[in-house]
Amino acid sequence: MNKKILILVPKRTNRLIFIFNHFFKELLGLEPEFCLDNKKFEDYDGIKIHYGFSAIGDEFFIAAEELLFERGIKDQELSFGEYYNLPTLFPTYNRKSKYNFDLFSASFYLISRYEEYLPFMKDKYGRFPASESIALKNNFLNKPLIDIWAKDLGYLLLEHFPGIEIQRPEYKFIPTIDIDAAFSYKHKGALRIMGGYLKSFMSLEFKDLLTRTRVLLGKEKDPFDTFDYLFNTIRNNKLKAIFFILFADYGTNDKNIPTYSKSFRELVAYIGDNAEVGIHPSFTSNSIPSKLKKEIITLSKTVHQEILKSRQHFLIIHMPSTYRNLIIHSITDDYSMGYADEIGFRASTSMPFLFYDLEMEYTTSLRIHPFAVMEGTLKDYKQFNTDEAISAYREIIDEVKSVDGTFISIWHNESLSNSKRWVGWKAVFEKMIEYAK
Repeated sequence: MNKKILILVPKRTNRLIFIFNHFFKELLGLEPEFCLDNKKFEDYDGIKIHYGFSAIGDEFFIAAEELLFERGIKDQELSFGEYYNLPTLFPTYNRKSKYNFDLFSASFYLISRYEEYLPFMKDKYGRFPASESIALKNNFLNKPLIDIWAKDLGYLLLEHFPGIEIQRPEYKFIPTIDIDAAFSYKHKGALRIMGGYLKSFMSLEFKDLLTRTRVLLGKEKDPFDTFDYLFNTIRNNKLKAIFFILFADYGTNDKNIPTYSKSFRELVAYIGDNAEVGIHPSFTSNSIPSKLKKEIITLSKTVHQEILKSRQHFLIIHMPSTYRNLIIHSITDDYSMGYADEIGFRASTSMPFLFYDLEMEYTTSLRIHPFAVMEGTLKDYKQFNTDEAISAYREIIDEVKSVDGTFISIWHNESLSNSKRWVGWKAVFEKMIEYAK
């Protein structure tokens, strides 16, 4: 099998090696070898391409801009173009180039989240909102541009080098469940239970008072206890799910069941016996990073397995400190890359990728798994009804399938309760699964 591809470049940099490895190794199944010598390149009779500032002759040439050869972070003067009716960044004006833009610089800018290192207007939780992204401003947030470009590059290479062995990824669907609150009424401790009663009484929610009492007396199932339904649905559809559990001290934005609760620990152990478990780092751990260690250790002891996966509570990502803290605590895979306020592809890809630390200028060991849709985005931010939500899921899934990508969905146990604000959304979940399979 002919997997090796020789790449002539003007200079080897960490940025260049990172993005070329992602394109050629991860997305095309090739083995890139970098070359700085024009004569060696010209004499080589295998598969080869040239990435640089000017062509030598009639070789397979892609024109470069400066981004991959720079160090440090600066406000880039971005220009936009178009390639097959899709927006592009870093346009080039070289007639010998296979592309009218530097697809490697464009991809690096997007996948490294370069813009999130620059000054921006934070939302109320200190996050980088979709409204600040160039993807939303330039109408390509709903397109996995990097995956589209990689697939196109594969076709061009096959045309130019008939003997090349391209190996594309296969489409995958990974359902994930966040557990912010395992129960609505049960196991919260006396003070929180009394507070819940008082809140319902003051709001004149007498139906809620009745339901709360029936649940606490054991006469009715807690509405957030959807775990048996989840396991049955996942098992019947032959899927593998990941459950991200908030296992933290109580706080303003961290309101799961107390970690010392015997019932909660038994539930978490039950989840660990039936599915893969990851940590849902608390909101507080962003301001007190040392809390993450405690949360991982206590969750690991409860499920009797090593915790290697994570998704940030509230999807809090501060570049690069959030990811550095995960790496320090031996997390290998993170599933937070997406927006709370919009659906789409935050890093312009549906595929997993290694986190590149722009401040330190090196490729880390942390693998990022982007998601494109969270049910809460559709319900709370977009205010979609169930039919609109189903349509939105199908559009995103179609985009992912078209590039043989990975579709990762986010749901919460409470949104499958089919009660109160989530009436009808269990059907959305089931239709999403059926379409995503």
